[in-house]
Amino acid sequence: MKYLFIFGLRFKNYMKKYYYLFFAVFLSFIIFISCSDKGEEYIPVPVSPVTVNLSQVPYPKLSDYHFFEGELKNQIPSLNVLPYEPASSLFSDYAHKKRFVWMPLGTKATFVSDSKVLELPVGAVLIKTFYYENVQNIAPVGGTRIVETRLMIRKDTGWIFANYVWNEAQTDADFDLAGSFTDISWEDENNVIKSTSYRIPTEVQCMICHKNKQVIGPTEIDTYIPIGIKPQNLNFAYTYASGTKNQLTKWVEQGYLDSNFTLPTAENTVINYNDNTRPLELRVRSYLDSNCSHCHAIDRHCDYRPMRFPFNMTGGPNGQTNMGVCVDTEDYSFAPALTKIIKPGNVNRSMLYYRLNTTEESFRMPLHGRTVIHEEGVELIGQWINSLAPCP
Repeated sequence: MKYLFIFGLRFKNYMKKYYYLFFAVFLSFIIFISCSDKGEEYIPVPVSPVTVNLSQVPYPKLSDYHFFEGELKNQIPSLNVLPYEPASSLFSDYAHKKRFVWMPLGTKATFVSDSKVLELPVGAVLIKTFYYENVQNIAPVGGTRIVETRLMIRKDTGWIFANYVWNEAQTDADFDLAGSFTDISWEDENNVIKSTSYRIPTEVQCMICHKNKQVIGPTEIDTYIPIGIKPQNLNFAYTYASGTKNQLTKWVEQGYLDSNFTLPTAENTVINYNDNTRPLELRVRSYLDSNCSHCHAIDRHCDYRPMRFPFNMTGGPNGQTNMGVCVDTEDYSFAPALTKIIKPGNVNRSMLYYRLNTTEESFRMPLHGRTVIHEEGVELIGQWINSLAPCP
């Protein structure tokens, strides 16, 4: 009787233990049948593989973020990694660029104005990859070589830089803010072989171009902001994998931007300065905005100079003055002939033209980001200077 009693007690506990499991399975079966009767089925919600732990970034390798699917070099964006492109691009020794933005789930950017960079949330990342096509000094000749991928990551304390230099096998990129040079030779669209010792920037050089001065109490401090993500730069159609759409509209649909704004007007929208069907001055204003305004603006690195190159400051009655037309040269370290920043009708007496048309590091402009002359840009500025009316 003793053993029979123990067996009965264990059997009772056994049934009690699995009663709730049996009930849960039965309930799930009923729910499944109910959903099936209604023609519904469970569809899992896709989850982005991107990993950005703000307490651990920057990671040692670019692949640690999982921004891209498949082989890293193919730059196929992962879920919620959104490609974008400004209308006018900053010249960087003829390198091609691919740009992407990623934001944490449930966050979005805030619109400030057409001419101000979008205010991105904490945790957001901007991704820019620099590469060359038809490269001649690597095997196989005529292939693509990715040189670097630059990240800007928004932390609680502000934006930080994280630069990744690609290995020769083009399988990954390593974190490196020390700066370096790499020789590269490529064939351009006109079948001309060009070469340069491409400069990968240091962290200090990144800071100079992205500097934004702020006054907090009695103290002026340097903070850092993105450059290219102004609504005026993104207000045009871009072809995504899913189709062609205005980029700002796409950002809203993606959940990456508040919808409480109107798209910039045509007058407030930058154009592609390579488009020779557009007005010459509009092309020049767009060129100066993308290549010069990040330094030559209020509270930026070169704000002590008289030029103001942001697109919204080069139109209207004071536009040409802000671009340096008929403005005296104040720096006497240049040749005496360079009497004006822009001397109408005379490129040889225009300091801006001279600085764009030299590779001498002490004088060239921009200060960083190029080692060769942007021939097309110099030609554009030259045409504009020669089209201007004489100084009064």
